[in-house]
Amino acid sequence: MYKNSDSVDRLKQSYIEKKDNIDKRLNHFKSIYNKSDNFIFKELCFCLLTPQSKARTCDIAVEDIYKNNLLFRATEEQIKDNIKQIRFKNNKARYIILARDFFTDNKTKEITIKTEIDKFENNTTKLRNWLIKNIKGMGMKEASHFLRNIGKGDDIAILDRHILKNLKIYNIIDTIPTTITPKKYTEIETLTRKFSKETKIPMDALDLLFWSNETGEMFK
Repeated sequence: MYKNSDSVDRLKQSYIEKKDNIDKRLNHFKSIYNKSDNFIFKELCFCLLTPQSKARTCDIAVEDIYKNNLLFRATEEQIKDNIKQIRFKNNKARYIILARDFFTDNKTKEITIKTEIDKFENNTTKLRNWLIKNIKGMGMKEASHFLRNIGKGDDIAILDRHILKNLKIYNIIDTIPTTITPKKYTEIETLTRKFSKETKIPMDALDLLFWSNETGEMFK
């Protein structure tokens, strides 16, 4: 099924060489959940911005509106005006406002995103499905990305273009799909999980390994 064993061996060697840095990054993600509800909400908004936009650009944009407290007080128009560098800024500004309203407690007017997440008791599959159902603009990839970034995505895949390209390189998938339904996403994720087990490279580490091999860095 997979590309020749030499290629897989090189991937394993690459993991050995990068393992310390990968582990540090994953431990950083796990530490994120100890931060405030507002910080966790910021991470969700980052993931809402990422479709068809560069991660670094999205990070700069969301950090700017977070530090200026616009993320929690601004109108949709103000959010839109402050994310001009992001593709589809109109829709994404609306998604942020809808998500903010959804996670704001009616009495305290505070963000309570961690209270909602904790209800799932680390059932990642149910939590991801719940996010997709309730948060406008959040699909399988974005929800998986968010969960990984807050240390709750050990065994799920973030199927962006960089990862899909690597999955094809190693013949984990035959072709890169132009669109990915939730069913197709789950199928590819299952194949990736099988590859992860056979290579003994954990799923979350495999994602960062593919990403770093493709882009030369480990971001988020």
